[in-house]
Amino acid sequence: MSVPSLQDRVVVVTGASRRIAIGAAIARRLVADGAVVFLHSWAPHDAEQPWGADPGGPEALVDELRQAGGRVEHFSADLADSDAPAALISAARKAFGHVDALVVNHARGVNQSLEDLTADELDLSYAVNTRAALLLAQAFAAQHDDTLSGGRVLWMTSGQYHGAMPGELPYIASKAALHELTRTLATHLMPRGITVNCINPGPNDTGYADDDLRAEVSRLSPGGRWSTPADTARLVAWLVSDEADWVTGQTIASDGGWSSR
Repeated sequence: MSVPSLQDRVVVVTGASRRIAIGAAIARRLVADGAVVFLHSWAPHDAEQPWGADPGGPEALVDELRQAGGRVEHFSADLADSDAPAALISAARKAFGHVDALVVNHARGVNQSLEDLTADELDLSYAVNTRAALLLAQAFAAQHDDTLSGGRVLWMTSGQYHGAMPGELPYIASKAALHELTRTLATHLMPRGITVNCINPGPNDTGYADDDLRAEVSRLSPGGRWSTPADTARLVAWLVSDEADWVTGQTIASDGGWSSR
């Protein structure tokens, strides 16, 4: 079977600041399939996490992709800023003329249970994970040329619809909102030839897990291992391709059976 070509499709990928993580894997796969990629990152958020920012910064990923032959540009923005989503899509259009597909991969994750929950963190998580995703979709749809094929919006949820995650309430509340928005936005945009789908990448080893957690997740997984960023990237590449033009409004778990346990 031939690999679907994404030749010259312009794809915006948010949250691509660490070479070990999902956004970078998506960018690599899209470039390999011929797409033009506009990357977004916000390294200050990574620097605040226990695993830290990529030592080479987002520029290291851009250099890697260009060396692989990709046409790639980059934009840094804090998506907690309500003006940032429109500015991001505008910058992508300035760089490449138009945007064919939007992959909303960024996320803010904070461990807060009900007892620890704060209004400030709820507001910030919703702003980054939910509001920014919707405003990105709005800006993308506003500039989309409906005479062109390949209009795509993809975003990421988590496993909250399969199992309880009581220690991550701001994260799962904001991700659950995206999950529920998928069908509504898909119905609204399908007449314009734009599909909208949601991906649950499952437990995905992006550098945050310790050895004990890696072993435990692998033991519990029906597939005997963690999901990888490359697993998610393969699904994204297919959903962005023409072969998936009749798939919309879906939440797809790429998790090796984790959610079916």
